[in-house]
Amino acid sequence: MKLLLVAAVALIDRDGRVLLGQRPSGSFMGDLWEYPGGKVEPGETPEAAILRELHEELSIETQGSCLAPLTFASHGYPEFHLLMPLFVCRKWVGTPMRNAHKELRWVRPRDIPSYAMPPADRHIGPILRDWIG
Repeated sequence: MKLLLVAAVALIDRDGRVLLGQRPSGSFMGDLWEYPGGKVEPGETPEAAILRELHEELSIETQGSCLAPLTFASHGYPEFHLLMPLFVCRKWVGTPMRNAHKELRWVRPRDIPSYAMPPADRHIGPILRDWIG
């Protein structure tokens, strides 16, 4: 089975809310909510992928030193096995724009489980709730 490495980030604002993006309708797992991020390209580190994806998907900038690894997801889909390190970030420049998402929403960690998410993302909400408080 093919292994797919995807890096994701939980952006946390000053109020302790986490940014979720809704995938476009018609895309793979369309209309589900996710943490920003994307595929790690060949020769790229997960941190570099996050920096690139934040720029492309949200038009914001940060530095690798602002990314802290928190947890990871490992989930088998029929076509591939997903391995997804999740970083947290509290400092960035710019206002997140929905360049790649249908909608963006700042969500309290306790409310994340009420959002329809891909299977690999579902267990991360309780971890963020416990970590952020």
